[in-house]
Amino acid sequence: MNARCVTPAILLPLSLVGCSKGGARWTGTMEDSAGVASVRNTEAAIWRPGEEWTLEEELRIGVVEGDDEYQFGAIVSRGIAVDSHGRIFVLDAQAQKIRVFSGRGEYLQTIGGPGGGPGEFARASVALMGPGDTLFVPDLRNRRMNRFSPDGSFVGSSRFPPEGGSSVAFKSNGSGVVAEQVSPLVYGRAWPDHPQDVIVTWTSDGPRSDTLAGFPSGQTWFVEGGAIDETWYAPEYCWEVTNDSRVLIGRNDDYRFGVFSPGHRLERIVTKAYEPRPVRSQDVDRVRSHLENRWKGMGASPTQVAQLWSEQHFNEFLPAFRTLDEGPAGTIWVQRVTPPSEVLEDEGLSFTWPSDWVVRGLEVFDSEERYLGVVTMPRRFTPSVFLGDRIYGVRLGESGVSYVMRLRVVGDIGDPSRAPQER
Repeated sequence: MNARCVTPAILLPLSLVGCSKGGARWTGTMEDSAGVASVRNTEAAIWRPGEEWTLEEELRIGVVEGDDEYQFGAIVSRGIAVDSHGRIFVLDAQAQKIRVFSGRGEYLQTIGGPGGGPGEFARASVALMGPGDTLFVPDLRNRRMNRFSPDGSFVGSSRFPPEGGSSVAFKSNGSGVVAEQVSPLVYGRAWPDHPQDVIVTWTSDGPRSDTLAGFPSGQTWFVEGGAIDETWYAPEYCWEVTNDSRVLIGRNDDYRFGVFSPGHRLERIVTKAYEPRPVRSQDVDRVRSHLENRWKGMGASPTQVAQLWSEQHFNEFLPAFRTLDEGPAGTIWVQRVTPPSEVLEDEGLSFTWPSDWVVRGLEVFDSEERYLGVVTMPRRFTPSVFLGDRIYGVRLGESGVSYVMRLRVVGDIGDPSRAPQER
């Protein structure tokens, strides 16, 4: 998916692309070559101090003690979905149930439950809102995609094709597109010479459909002789499908991502000045301490702990970013990575998986991919769903209890689209 420049670049004057209303002048450059724009951002933000967007808590669902309907066991970052009426669907990965709440936080109903029967889950952790408010719930252990109607009734399921590889990630956007990243890693089979991941979409009534993009597989896992070694902070591809069906793709060993049209044509290459941060010995020690404590808590012997640690490896540098998300008014929100050695003990990071990160702030780019600045996240909060000027996510409480939170973006964001209507 590389674009080769074959005509001289045209540098647009900064005065033509320069300022944001009320903010500082943009210090980057924008070039055009063979119909592909190159947007190069410096570290200087358009927002002046005090002009940054802020987040205001509107709603919190969850209790430490009280009604069972409001107590959550474990919610992962993609375990929340929101329909067009503002109803909130929360998948509790521990209970293997989905609880539905009104836009005001009132409990409405429970969907599904643990098991292998129709509408039941064995290992579900992601909830996705599809077309027509159809709820999609992938179940990796039962190897199927479950679908539920807006009233919560089970509609049907589609099997993950056995030849289709392994599911890496699922996402949905505000327009009801449900997409899946599929890797060729299939247990019991040989790793292909040049593994290639693809992003495919799911239809509202059946199996995988269109292929939106493809790119080389990441380097977190390496298969050799039937064993799988794991490399922490290895380069991986991050992606997002926007509400207008564009696709954002970036490999996170550099601060760089591409914007592809719905027709799969590369439209823009976006970069930001970035100084790679090395993975230090303190980072490795912090991860090792947490992993070994976890393994011992699971009953592993010293020999087994040593073997498990021998399968862990570390990249030389931390990733430039972890996620790409579309926010209000066509903005792009990019999550940076906090070094493990800088994570505070009470920030809720368990180091049980390379995707366990602390989210302190997200870097925001406007609709033309110019760097605006940073939006600070609430403490111990992980964003999940961006809809209009609202952000839904999970907050880990001081006692380890999970809460669902809805935040409102405060600032001059114009007219945010696709904001759900509460009911």
